[in-house]
Amino acid sequence: MKVENTKAQMRKGILEYCILSILSRSDKYASDIINELKEAKMIVVEGTLYPLLTRLKNAELLTYRWEESTQGPPRKYYELTDKGSDFLGELDQSWKELVDAVRVINNN
Repeated sequence: MKVENTKAQMRKGILEYCILSILSRSDKYASDIINELKEAKMIVVEGTLYPLLTRLKNAELLTYRWEESTQGPPRKYYELTDKGSDFLGELDQSWKELVDAVRVINNN
């Protein structure tokens, strides 16, 4: 078994949580989201991000708006909805519980 496969699955499992966390701070263009994820070593490509953004939008956790760009075509900016903010709060709590559980297991 390769550790890289397990690490990739772990990253994939928390990717939606990370996207919602990024959008909780400010509205973002998709490229900005990708850059933040890459800076955090959560390597993501556009082909992975766009289906997740669509799924989150369809679940009414985020929305988007178009803005004119001085450097080309209009850009789609994503933002968290109130429902998305509430959902993120639930994920924050779940994440804390998961981290605590792993600490208990590691300390036994």
